Amino acid sequence: MLMGHIPEDELDSLTRSLLLPSPGRGVYARTALFEQVIEGLTTFISRHREPETQVLRFPPVMSRSELERSGYLHSFPHLLGGVSCLKGSEAKIRAVVEQPDWANELSATELVLSPAACYPVYPLAAGYGPIPASGLLFDVASDCFRHESTHEIGRFQSFRMREFVWLGTPGQVLEFRTRWMFLAQRLAKQLGLEHRVAPASDPFFGRGGRLVAMSQLEQSLKFELLVPLSSKEEPTACMSFNYHRDHFSSAWNLSTENGDKAHTGCVAFGLDRLALALFKTHGLDLGKWPTAVLENLSI
Repeated sequence: MLMGHIPEDELDSLTRSLLLPSPGRGVYARTALFEQVIEGLTTFISRHREPETQVLRFPPVMSRSELERSGYLHSFPHLLGGVSCLKGSEAKIRAVVEQPDWANELSATELVLSPAACYPVYPLAAGYGPIPASGLLFDVASDCFRHESTHEIGRFQSFRMREFVWLGTPGQVLEFRTRWMFLAQRLAKQLGLEHRVAPASDPFFGRGGRLVAMSQLEQSLKFELLVPLSSKEEPTACMSFNYHRDHFSSAWNLSTENGDKAHTGCVAFGLDRLALALFKTHGLDLGKWPTAVLENLSI
């Protein structure tokens, strides 16, 4: 049973056994043991994918202009990472790389690092035309990046995200989110994870962002499934359940067949955090994990 604050040396031991640090803080190489559980989680989540879901796997980069149009730049500029390259002739590039401050010569490209798996879905769906009466449901995943200010266990800069994303009427999206809020708790129980679901807000930027976060809480637009990692008092968000209303539809002119503005929502799985929660709960020896948990993960 998880009780109170978890000793720091226990967390350090857990991390050292599963993750190999790199010079970049919050960036790790994952061991075979860790990846075995990630693969099990991936299979477990796929088993609960709903019929007629379109499956897409995105690269870790996406269009800069598309991310700007989706509003991320103004909401979360402190978390964004861009892709930059050296440009110019061979002679210029060779001269630049000989300098200790060569990084100052980097130029932005048309790509940014994906901050969440769902962002490329909305412009893609816009190309389909009106959303059918039954709605659209996607299963998406990608490696993501956020320039986090702290790097405690579970708060990686580079991490893996899996999402189910619904586009349709407000009623469809809310029903989808409510359904998954209940289902997620059942799945957490099947994995033997202590958990609770609570209202939450995103880390919007600046003083104005705090007002947006308060509005998000007041409108119950975001909930998180929380699991104790470092402490029971401050559990870690391992899943989130989000109702975007018409935010993405306004950016991408997404409408339903009857011409109404579509609404969107998603359920997101933090795969690395879920894996850490499983190891924290059940230990490093898979042979000692509960049989039911191993069966659910197909291990």
